Amino acid sequence: MDVEWSARARTDMRELRTYIAQDSLYYARRFIEKILKAAETLTQHPQIGRKVPEAEDREDIRELLFQNYRIIYRIKTDRIYIVTVIHGSRDLTQQEKKPWEVE
Repeated sequence: MDVEWSARARTDMRELRTYIAQDSLYYARRFIEKILKAAETLTQHPQIGRKVPEAEDREDIRELLFQNYRIIYRIKTDRIYIVTVIHGSRDLTQQEKKPWEVE
């Protein structure tokens, strides 16, 4: 299975890198590389992430936890689709449209 990043997830990663780079460009790059590596594990083990609590009973919406971040993805027939990368403290229950509802 291949990993595909949504436009939103790519924007999340750019913003995260920019934020960390305010203190250290080196650590910003390393952090992003580690997130990418974590996401790559999904190619061999797509079910490794837990079900997203806010996604109710959807089996196809899962998340990997990486440090304080949630890598939320959808399992599709032929690929893993990363929908967003958000800080774990963000509350998705109050969002009218959930990240996995947007393509």
